[in-house]
Amino acid sequence: MERSNKNTKIATGEIEVVAEKIETLGKCKNVLPFEINTDQEVREDLRLEYRFLDLRNEKLHQNILLRSKILKTLRDKMDALEFTEVQTPILANSSPEGARDYLVPSRLNPGEFYALPQAPQQFKQLLMVAGFNKYYQIAPCFRDEDPRADRAPGEFYQLDFEMSFATQEDVFKVIEKVIPETFEEFTNWKVDKGPFLKIPYKEAMEKYGIDKPDLRNPLIIQDVTKLFEKTEFNAFKNKTVKAIVVPKGAEQGRKFFDKMVEYATTDEVGAKGLAWTKIELDGQITGGIAKFITEEMKQSLEKEYHAENGCSIFFIADEFEKAQKIAGLIRIELGKRLDLLEKDVYRFCFIVDFPMYELSDEGTIDFSHNPFSMPQGGLEALQNKNPLEILAYQYDLVCNGYEMASGAVRNHNPEIMVKAFEIAGYTEEDVKNRFGALYNAFQYGTPPHAGAAPGIDRMIMLIANSQNIREVIAFPKNKRARDLLMRAPSQVSQQQLKDVHIKLD
Repeated sequence: MERSNKNTKIATGEIEVVAEKIETLGKCKNVLPFEINTDQEVREDLRLEYRFLDLRNEKLHQNILLRSKILKTLRDKMDALEFTEVQTPILANSSPEGARDYLVPSRLNPGEFYALPQAPQQFKQLLMVAGFNKYYQIAPCFRDEDPRADRAPGEFYQLDFEMSFATQEDVFKVIEKVIPETFEEFTNWKVDKGPFLKIPYKEAMEKYGIDKPDLRNPLIIQDVTKLFEKTEFNAFKNKTVKAIVVPKGAEQGRKFFDKMVEYATTDEVGAKGLAWTKIELDGQITGGIAKFITEEMKQSLEKEYHAENGCSIFFIADEFEKAQKIAGLIRIELGKRLDLLEKDVYRFCFIVDFPMYELSDEGTIDFSHNPFSMPQGGLEALQNKNPLEILAYQYDLVCNGYEMASGAVRNHNPEIMVKAFEIAGYTEEDVKNRFGALYNAFQYGTPPHAGAAPGIDRMIMLIANSQNIREVIAFPKNKRARDLLMRAPSQVSQQQLKDVHIKLD
């Protein structure tokens, strides 16, 4: 009936509902496991066990609705760019993508296994051979790797796309159109527009100590090894020395510096120590290792390393790679503790020129990124260069310190493919057996092709301004990769094991 006292501020403000009968359609237990739509802290394991209740929480509910809208937007944008959506198999073969496979035993083929795809890598390259020049899909990917706050354990989704007759720059143009436009549609924050900054991998490691730098943080790592070549400070002798100059850092008290030293020596960071000093507003060197900084060194710090009066300087000394890594972690922590990060903005960049190979823990040559990438310099580089000096046409998209996408110009030449895998310890017979479909397809006129795969879960996490990727996934697993709601993984019956020809020891 029409409401006598109307309220136009709400959707139902002009009507009145008069109940004649109430019928309970679904009963609820007297006691809920936790209160819904409150700000109280609830144990995550309890939330995940009762996820169907947790999803009634307004913020979480809105995250899932946001996810649906973002997926539609991504599809619309890829369709507008004339990409064709193609679904690729879930039951596939094992492929070296950098993580452990999830294996599925075959009932009809005793002793043989499928692998859930870590990515649709081989299938999308085969689609290029088949003449589908612009492919995409919202692809489920499966990797048996340890979970993190920004990485869902077990499974995740990516906007997988590939293009024939495409260069690295062509891929960048697609990303620079689709990704920032999607962010702009769902956020009030400032969003970088293309062309994005391109940073070579080597430069990223030197300046930021990490290959996914947060460009909202203004601090830069500098190499000051030469400055301490003749130092009497034993901790710096015969070491790579990195420095981080913090403008206005001299304002901080001794407690701040002690806390940073404490952080640096945690197991997470792994530093043996963290040296520091201040240049006061009057130009005096004070605190920390001040007694080892000569007047000549001070002048160099001012002229060459932009250490102005009022700053503090943190020094990290170790072997080269470890010094880079530790300095990168110290830079991130300083940005957080000093509240230096630019607010309400998404800063994008491409990391390019990744090394094709790296040394494994056992000292052998291994692929460092994607084994199906084209080496810069082609076959000649593979034949004549030190493998550890060969760069690849590989690239990552980074946003606010998170890897948002990985991609590469693909190796479409069977001769180059065989040589690239040979350097990593595979014979041609290995290549035929493990990647037979690609190897065979490449014999039939393969177009050059390139692509990338932005991670959807991480993208939504950033747009939703969430600190945990589980907050943007409807039914996530916990930190131990367990589904507490469905109680998976779980034991199965002996008959089920017998059906797939498996005995447990």
